[in-house]
Amino acid sequence: MGRSGFICAFLIAACCCCRRAAGVPGEAEQPDPELVEVEVGGTALLKCGPSHSPGNFSHADWFSVHKEKPTLIFLVRQGQGQSEPGEYQNRLSLQDQGTTLALARITPHDERIFLCQGKRPRSQEHRIQLRVYKAPEEPLIQVNALGISVNSEEPGEVATCVGRNGYPLPQVTWYKNSQSLKEEKNRVHIQSSQIVESSGLYTLRSVLKAQLTKEDKDAQFYCELSYRLPSGNHMKESREVTVPVFYPAERVWLEVEPEGMLKEGDRVEIRCLADGNPPPHFSIGKQNLSTREMEEERTDDNGVLVLEPARKEHSGLYECQGLDLESTASLLSDQQELVVNYVSEVRVSPAAPESQEGSSLTLTCEAESNQDLEFQWLREKTGKVLAKGPVLQLRNLKREAGGGYRCVASVPSVPGLNRTQLVNVAIFGSPWMALRERKMWVKENSVLNLSCEASGHPRPSIVWSVDGTASEQDQDPQSVLSVLNVLVTPELLETGAECVASNSLGRNTTVIILELGREIHRSEALAHRITRRSLPCLEHFLFPAHLPPQHSGWSPKPLKWTTQKIPLQLTCRPHFRGHMG
Repeated sequence: MGRSGFICAFLIAACCCCRRAAGVPGEAEQPDPELVEVEVGGTALLKCGPSHSPGNFSHADWFSVHKEKPTLIFLVRQGQGQSEPGEYQNRLSLQDQGTTLALARITPHDERIFLCQGKRPRSQEHRIQLRVYKAPEEPLIQVNALGISVNSEEPGEVATCVGRNGYPLPQVTWYKNSQSLKEEKNRVHIQSSQIVESSGLYTLRSVLKAQLTKEDKDAQFYCELSYRLPSGNHMKESREVTVPVFYPAERVWLEVEPEGMLKEGDRVEIRCLADGNPPPHFSIGKQNLSTREMEEERTDDNGVLVLEPARKEHSGLYECQGLDLESTASLLSDQQELVVNYVSEVRVSPAAPESQEGSSLTLTCEAESNQDLEFQWLREKTGKVLAKGPVLQLRNLKREAGGGYRCVASVPSVPGLNRTQLVNVAIFGSPWMALRERKMWVKENSVLNLSCEASGHPRPSIVWSVDGTASEQDQDPQSVLSVLNVLVTPELLETGAECVASNSLGRNTTVIILELGREIHRSEALAHRITRRSLPCLEHFLFPAHLPPQHSGWSPKPLKWTTQKIPLQLTCRPHFRGHMG
């Protein structure tokens, strides 16, 4: 072959290589394809030439190029389009008078080059690169619930991040406390993988492994997915998670609840705390005052020592011991003193005071406490404060002075810490009656309860002048209430009933007069609905004619009658009970 023949053969080969490199028909080297971007599910608008091109594209052929192989997909003849059989047959349509081919329902599989060949007035080609995008779903993060030990020699798994159904494959970035993490030998390792779904979308899975320290126990980890859409760059963040970090304890201490001053009767909890995770096994010891040795106390299942109710014997020095079951290392807390404030039982002397009318009586109160005490005396039936201090002086005693007196010993520095003691003062005297005489309206042959109350010292006994079933109940150490259950007979209506109270110093009576009526008087009906103890009060204003002038100590509220069926409340405040016989 001559020199000229060799040159011709070389030029022909070069031309063929150029055309083969283009991968499509055409004589000249093709320019870069036009870029068209669209999201999955959208419609791509493919133009058969630049917008400024003067060509007539009423006669054109459209190709899809996959792996450098063009496939005819659409024909345009005189502005009319026709799809070729295949994957695009039902998704293509013409727009803009035949110059634009619309591809609907875009999928990731549509990302390729599309070629338009115009035939008139001269042959020309236009290449389009279609880029497809799909935002991934919100990233899901799963923390390693088993946790990571700071003693691990290799980075432990912190969490896994999954981003589903994105296109193209998104990029993942891990963060700790809002600071991005990079690969670091023996410290941080990020392992990512992807799955191509049948839809062509990507699912990304990324695992973060890291060497953690005690300071990371509250660290917040999250992942970020970065991706692109036709509108620009975007990102999505997962929620923040905290991975359990295990580290040995360095310090153990005691905690007491409630805080502040403790008193007998409180519920007190003593618990051990440590700065390790998991916490060590705890035991609580209390110092034996005799041997000065710590003796282990019994705790509940949670290692808490519960003192309920707390007593003064619980006061003392306590200590906590923590045992690390993995390293068998033992830690001791500082000793802590527990003080349970107390007031001893209150003692009153004399214990059973009694005195004559007109004389004086001194009551003395005693108690012990680890704090300063205050004493005061109260009248039991009124709650009135009579004196402050441990001594109560009662002078020129009258019968009304008999009854209960309460000594209260309290600790002002510890709210709620107090103890009391009740003592009953007895005044010698013959019985005195709540009522001298009573009148009752009754029905013949009905069953009736007759009541009689008497007081005195020594305590009186009561007998009735008529037969019936009697029962007694003590109102206080010097008072007794007797109730007689009787049948109303003609003889009882004639004689009435007499209640006789007596003791070693004398006797007294109450006469009950029974009168027959068509119906029980409404005042009597009210009396039946009032407690036995309030009967004397009721009689005072229902039957004032039967009470002597010395009963002026009673102070009832006025009685108001009503014809309406509503409850009626009666209130009276007796200054003393009954009168002397």
